[in-house]
Amino acid sequence: MSKRLISLLFILALAVPAMVYAADFKCIGDRIEKNGSTWGFAKTSGSDYRIEKGSSTIALIKNRNGKWSIEDLGANTLGWLYGSRIETSNGSSWGSLSDAKSLCDGPDPVAAAIWVLKKLGKL
Repeated sequence: MSKRLISLLFILALAVPAMVYAADFKCIGDRIEKNGSTWGFAKTSGSDYRIEKGSSTIALIKNRNGKWSIEDLGANTLGWLYGSRIETSNGSSWGSLSDAKSLCDGPDPVAAAIWVLKKLGKL
C-alpha cells in the first residue's frame, strides 16, 4: 500500500469513532447545544444550576453536601449524582457519569441532569 493510502486510512480510523460517539448535547458557556443549535441553557446560581429550555426552567441541580440533587420545579427529586454514580430518587444505582457524558458534553451535574431528564421523558 502506498503511504498516502495508509495515511488516509489512519486519519479515517481516528475521525470515525469521534463522529460516532459524539455527545447529543454540548455545553458552551451557559448554552446547551443540540445538533449545533441552541437547545437551552444551564444557568448557575452559586454552586447550583438551573436547566432552561425556551423560557421555562425544566430542572434544578442542587449541591447537597457533595451529592447533586436533580429536581423538578415542584422540588421532587428526580435523581442524584453521587461521585461517578447516577442514582434514582430512592438511592438505587441507575447509571454512571460516563453514560451521562456520552449524552451531554458539559459539567458533570449538567450532564447527569440531561441524562436523567431524557430517561424520564422530560426533555
